[in-house]
Formats: sequence, structure tokens, C-alpha cells
Amino acid sequence: MSSLTNQNIFTVSRLNSEVRLLLENEMGIVWLVGEISNFSAPVSGHWYLTLKDSRAQVKCAMFRGNNRRVTFKPQNGNQVLVKARLSLYEPRGDYQLIIESMQPEGDGRLQQQFDELKMKLAGEGLFAQTSKQPLPEHPKCVGIVTSKTGAALFDILDVLKRRDPSLPVVIYPTMVQGEEAAIQIAQAIGCANSRNECDVLIVGRGGGSLEDLWCFNNEILARTIAASQIPIISAVGHEIDVTIADFVADMRAPTPSAAAELVSRDNSHKDQVIASRQHKLASAMRHYLSQHKQTNASLLHRLEKQHPRHQLQRQSQQLDDLDMRLQRGMERYLSSRAQKIERQQHKLQLHSPIKRLNEQASSLQRLEQKLLDAMDRKLLNTRHQLALAAEKLDTVSPLATLKRGYSITQNQQGDVITKASQTKTGDTLVTRLSDGEIRSTVN
Repeated sequence: MSSLTNQNIFTVSRLNSEVRLLLENEMGIVWLVGEISNFSAPVSGHWYLTLKDSRAQVKCAMFRGNNRRVTFKPQNGNQVLVKARLSLYEPRGDYQLIIESMQPEGDGRLQQQFDELKMKLAGEGLFAQTSKQPLPEHPKCVGIVTSKTGAALFDILDVLKRRDPSLPVVIYPTMVQGEEAAIQIAQAIGCANSRNECDVLIVGRGGGSLEDLWCFNNEILARTIAASQIPIISAVGHEIDVTIADFVADMRAPTPSAAAELVSRDNSHKDQVIASRQHKLASAMRHYLSQHKQTNASLLHRLEKQHPRHQLQRQSQQLDDLDMRLQRGMERYLSSRAQKIERQQHKLQLHSPIKRLNEQASSLQRLEQKLLDAMDRKLLNTRHQLALAAEKLDTVSPLATLKRGYSITQNQQGDVITKASQTKTGDTLVTRLSDGEIRSTVN
């Protein structure tokens, strides 16, 4: 313990910082293939994801400045090829990849193979301008290595017929797409060299995707073109399409039609010489730029290591991490409060007077119904008693007596006349019968 000094004792922060520098400086750029999972894109614009295979996984971050160049929308389950630098997220001690570019696995693998083969052949000098043969100024016979049914062949023949119909043409038909195409093209070039009947060859096809043109990125074909004793013009695809065959050929034409113009004579053949030299100059410039591209990339990588953007990216990632932790904490807090409110509401419902009021209302309704039933019975009983009393009253009613033939006589004052002495001459009497009354005067 006595040999320890303050310099030997690391803090966690210092340890993570040192490990991050080791990872970034020692590993450099790596290429990685994997399946995307746990993909997220917060409002900051950065992407966070996990790349995994069947046995392992690694966390990744792709910052906004780089992910803007991605031409597709990553989704969980996508197989991708990424170019990244290894780093360490110091606050959590997690090692991670900082992704600089991302491609779907198929396109990315082809582009990577293209770049690797290009660097390999360039390093061997196959692209050097000094190894290229000049084109004959006045070709005596032109060979065409392409598909016998492709549009490229007819384009070339149309141009040659228009510009120099007397120029002999030999066609070496071959496949120009698929797994066997590269070998067939190489064999056709070898056949043309062995027969030695042409003094310039046009090798190419029409445009297409990277996969369609892939046979022209074959190493065997590239070495066959470089070894050809006959000058070769590469005419693959359109002007924007670039293949390994273009770099190794003696001349690159932007299209098959342009290649036909290069080998045909007309009144403007001097312009062709200038165009040829321009193409040579452009090819030399491309070769020069290719050689310096790797050096510039290395210098740029070293410069980027010192760029404050990396520190800003790490801080931005930490901010995103804190933001996600805050969101999770808020979600847990709100969930806890919601559960507490739910429990309180349940307790409130258990002690709520609503249930008792409902019970009292039901009891009141039952009592009200009983009262109505009792009133109905009482009313029915009273009606029955009233009917009996009416019947009894009817038996002693004077009206019943009137019906048997009797009558009642009254004076004008309404007094019942029971004796003759109660009347005098001139009085008006009213005699009531069962079906009406009779008015009479006493004489």
C-alpha cells in the first residue's frame, strides 16, 4: 500500500475517460453488419439503436449530422452495414459505436467490396496512366465484347454505321450480367487477343443498378483487361456508373455510343483526338484523386478526433439519456399517483351515501306501493259499503213509493200537504209523481 500515489489511484470519471480515448485512438474506423433493434429517434434528431446477431449485441448512436445522409428509414429488424468508430459513453460506462454511415446490408457489402478491390488494384498500379495503351488513330477493325441482344450493341453499330460504315466490326458475344458473366467476358477478351483480328476492343453494356453491373467489378476480369495486348475501351452503363473495368481499361467512355464515336472516323477526327486526350486527362485526374482520397480521409479522421463536435455529441447523448430517464420517472410518478387516486376513489365509493340513498329510495318505493295498495283496498271497501247503504236508502226512499202509484203534493212554499185544511181556494199546488209533476189550482 505504501507504493501507491495519487497518480496511481483512478476516479471512475478518469477511468472512463481514459478507456474512451483508448477505444477511439486504437480501434479507429470499423465496418459492422448487424440487425437493428431498440431503435429510437428522440426530438433532438439523434438516433439510438442496438446492433445484434445471434449471439451478441452492441449499443450504437448516430448523431443528427450523419443520419441526415441515410437514404432509408431504419426500422427494427433491418439488416444493415455501418461504418463507425468505437467509443465509450462515460456517464454510464457503456462502450458503444458512433455510426458515421449506414446502408442496407446488400448494397453496403457490394460498395465495401468495390472499395476494397479498387484500393487493392490501385496499390498494384493497374490504374496507373503509364501502363495504359494509346488507342489507334485510325482503327482497321473494331471488336465489340457485349451481349448480342443488348441495346448497347445496337447503339454502337448505329453510331459506326453513321460515322464510318466501311469500318470492319467483329462481335464477341457474351453475358453481361449474372454470376458467370465476368468469366465469359474475360474469355471473350482472351479470344480476341488470341485471334488478333482487331486493333481496339469495346467492352461494355447498357446502364443498370450496382448489382446489374457487378460483373464488371470482378478481379479476374480486371486483370484480364490490364493484360490485354489490344487497347480496350470500357463502356459500361451511363456516365454516372463507375466500375473497376473503367479504372483498369485503357480508355473509359461514358456510354457505349460514346465509345463507338471514339473509334470511328469522320471529318471531325481531330476533335476525337482532343476528346481522347481529354478522357485520358480525366482518367489520370480520377486516378490522382483516388490515390489522395485515402490520405485525405485519414487526415480528416485525425482532425475530426479533435473536433469539439464529438464533445457536443457526447453531451447531447447525455442530455437525451437524462431526458428519457426524466420521462420514465414522470411516467412512474404519474402511474403511482393514478393508482393512489384509484384506491381513494374505491374507498370513497365504499362509504358513499349514494348506496344508502338508493336503498332508502327502494324502501320508500316499496312503502309507497303498499300505501297505494291499501288505499285501493280501502276505496274498494268504501264503495262496496256505499252501494249497500244506497240500496238500503232506496228501499225507504219516497221515490220508491211514488213508483207504486202514490204521489206527494206540495204548496208553493214547498210544504207537504197532508190535510185538506192546509189549502185554500186559489192556492197553486204541485203534485209529484214517479215520472214528473202536475201543477193545479184549488177551487
